[in-house]
Amino acid sequence: MSSAIEFVEYVCSQISGAGNATYIKMFGEYGIYINGKIIGLICDDRFFLKITEAGRSQLREIIEAPAYPGSKPFFLIEDLEDREYLSGLISATYNELPKPTPKKIKSKNADAER
Repeated sequence: MSSAIEFVEYVCSQISGAGNATYIKMFGEYGIYINGKIIGLICDDRFFLKITEAGRSQLREIIEAPAYPGSKPFFLIEDLEDREYLSGLISATYNELPKPTPKKIKSKNADAER
């Protein structure tokens, strides 16, 4: 079952206090980003946040679960009503996660150069 776009947009609205919240559809579900850095996933209308120590220290209730069968564990965030709480939690997580690696740009003439 894929997630409803309304739920994805709701989560992004609720966490927008932590930065520019965006999403990208991935394999029928959604990757959630803050300022271009992936911080979690939405699968089956549930919000999963990457596990960090900073995030763990902010959580009111710690629930770890896989986002999909075979995935590593994430924090399952069920309390989506308190925007201030979510902003602090997402900011703490964002600050601990590494910067995304820049994508390598392939030269159009790469094959011709060989």
